[in-house]
Amino acid sequence: MSNPISTTTLELETTAAATKKPKHHHPTEEHCHESLLPGIPDHLSQLCLSLVPPSKLYSVCRSWRSLIYSPSFPPFFSLYALFLPAQNYHNHHLSNTVEFNSFDPISSKWQPLPPPPPHWPLRFLFRHPSFISRKLPIQSVAVSGKLVVLAATNDDFLPALSQPVVFDSLSRKWALGPQLISPRRWCAAGASHGAVYVASGIGSHYNTDVARSVEKWDINCHRHQPPRLRRWTWQKMGNLKDGKFSRDAIDAVGWRGKLCMVNVKGDAAKEGIIYDIEKDCWEEMPEGMLAGWRGPAAAMDEETIYVVDESKGLLRKYDHERDAWEEMVEDTRLKGALQMAAAGGRVCVSAADGGSIVVVDVVAPPPVRLWVVDVPIGFQVLAVHILPRLSHTGIDSE
Repeated sequence: MSNPISTTTLELETTAAATKKPKHHHPTEEHCHESLLPGIPDHLSQLCLSLVPPSKLYSVCRSWRSLIYSPSFPPFFSLYALFLPAQNYHNHHLSNTVEFNSFDPISSKWQPLPPPPPHWPLRFLFRHPSFISRKLPIQSVAVSGKLVVLAATNDDFLPALSQPVVFDSLSRKWALGPQLISPRRWCAAGASHGAVYVASGIGSHYNTDVARSVEKWDINCHRHQPPRLRRWTWQKMGNLKDGKFSRDAIDAVGWRGKLCMVNVKGDAAKEGIIYDIEKDCWEEMPEGMLAGWRGPAAAMDEETIYVVDESKGLLRKYDHERDAWEEMVEDTRLKGALQMAAAGGRVCVSAADGGSIVVVDVVAPPPVRLWVVDVPIGFQVLAVHILPRLSHTGIDSE
């Protein structure tokens, strides 16, 4: 049975307080164990129930609760986050272990992802005494229902990953991607139309060739090809004109068949550039787009770009016809925003202290609604993504 990802809005309606809601026992629960709908075959019942919001099904009975997490049910969106233990977030330890978690908006619970193999190189340098005021980036993207970790720094100040680390939310499995042509860190990283891109950055040392280079990996290219014809490789693309985009870890935002990026963060003077994927060429960013790019940015369905002005705590969206930014909501909780993701009608922003994620409903009628999802105690957010919920073979009825 084919199950495309649900296009309904991201159901992040709950807050941390909702995790304390009392348990309810429903009179219909006893009747749900034998079949999903009495007198109807389960495969037909699934078709009927798939039209009901998962949040409604969750509270009825255990079998319906299990259904919404099964591989046969259209997956709803969930939050995914890379965490660092809080004691390491603020200290200058050399090597840190990243934690991967998912927040289920239906149960309002965080849960760890299945761990990757223990021998994989997933201990990264996040802080160092030589860079007291600077966090060393760990770069990841969400693409085609997968979380892809692309770049980081190791204890020797070298690229920590020679190939991407990939988690598939529906199969619950980890995999290693193909070897990068030039492993790098502090690069531009993004995704568009099922392909992952890395551009610029620094390898084992600064090198002009690496700082100007671009690589593309089509993560889905092998699915419909016979094994002998599969291209599970990175492709070298058209070079940047210079190496100015190797100064910082950059989000390359996929938007209308292009990748948009600026070379530094915050309110500092910056340069913007756009990569046209189909033409494999670079062009200057429109003046209006660059002028309003004052913080982390993300695109909804690769159609609408949102940005948070981190100094003002102001969320804006880009109007490409006017080359101008439209103000949506200003809130102190958005000040100092670190990173953001957008999908299913929601923009999710990691807060300045790394201890919470601010969720903004950008499709509901005004006024714009915001709420906060607290992260697990003892952790700080490094990155946030929106992906299909974790599949389960079973789910605790409580």
